[in-house]
Amino acid sequence: MKLIYKITLLLLLAGAIRPCKAQFAKGADVGWLPQMEATGFKFYDSDGNAKDCLLLLKERGINTIRLRVWVNPSNDRGSGHCGKKETVEMAQRAQKLGMRLMIDFHYSDSWADPAKQKKPAAWEKHSFPELCNDVYKHTFEVLDTLKSVGITPEWVQVGNEIPGGMLWPEGSTSNWPQLAQLLNKGYDATKAIDPKIKVIVHLDEGNNNAKYRTFFDNATQHGVRYDIIGMSYYPYWINKSYKATLGDLVANMNNMIARYNKDVMIVEIGEEDRLVDETYNMLTAVIKAVRSIPGKRGLGVIYWEPEGARSWSHYALGCWQDDGKPSPALDAFKK
Repeated sequence: MKLIYKITLLLLLAGAIRPCKAQFAKGADVGWLPQMEATGFKFYDSDGNAKDCLLLLKERGINTIRLRVWVNPSNDRGSGHCGKKETVEMAQRAQKLGMRLMIDFHYSDSWADPAKQKKPAAWEKHSFPELCNDVYKHTFEVLDTLKSVGITPEWVQVGNEIPGGMLWPEGSTSNWPQLAQLLNKGYDATKAIDPKIKVIVHLDEGNNNAKYRTFFDNATQHGVRYDIIGMSYYPYWINKSYKATLGDLVANMNNMIARYNKDVMIVEIGEEDRLVDETYNMLTAVIKAVRSIPGKRGLGVIYWEPEGARSWSHYALGCWQDDGKPSPALDAFKK
């Protein structure tokens, strides 16, 4: 082994120098998958052969899996599950296929999004200092359990679509000093597991620069610690074609990088399942745009619940056919 190679290897192991940035993340959030399998939904390749859904995703270029975590979820088929045990099991499946991993903490017993950030029932009567401890403990316990089976995620989301804050009312953006403390508890717990894990703070409407500047200006002012700005981008919910909003999305991503010196990532994306060509073209355009951000600071694009066929989920923005086969729109990730 040449001396210069030995020196480089030693410096990498010591953390004195960093390797080049990892490959572009092309991902899928698949929180519904265990329930779909448990209720008998079958996944097939284009030839009609039954196959593991994760393998079908990998064959379409997906290299990253995103998993949501709820605190004490119900057993409801569509709005439950996704507790610690199931998250670990799914993470193990993804790791066996060589896929990268993102963990998305909602800090709720079910869906958390811009319209609702309900505290877990077990935390409902806790004081604010107790809530801070809850966030730290829950984050640490899930990640420590993953670590105990040999899995360390590459990314961790502290909160899910939180333009109005999380753990309402205590963590609302009407009380930024408290929201900042809660976010930093999630950050600290993550870094206590492994400092190399990248922490994401995630908002909706990635094309809405005013929303992002308002939130992250406040986050900066109140000392919130994070590594990456995560964005959702759904032309369907914006009620405008991607052709009318992609420019705003790109401009916002570049502004976030320039204004806060943070990498950016589309952690949720989707379009109506029946508009196959539109969805394919939208994904192709967004992936190209994010990959083209200077300095490779656009890290990836993740489809939300592509496997969630409408016949099972009643969700309009999946990317799967009711016959169990992937939508041709997913082929956009192959490029």
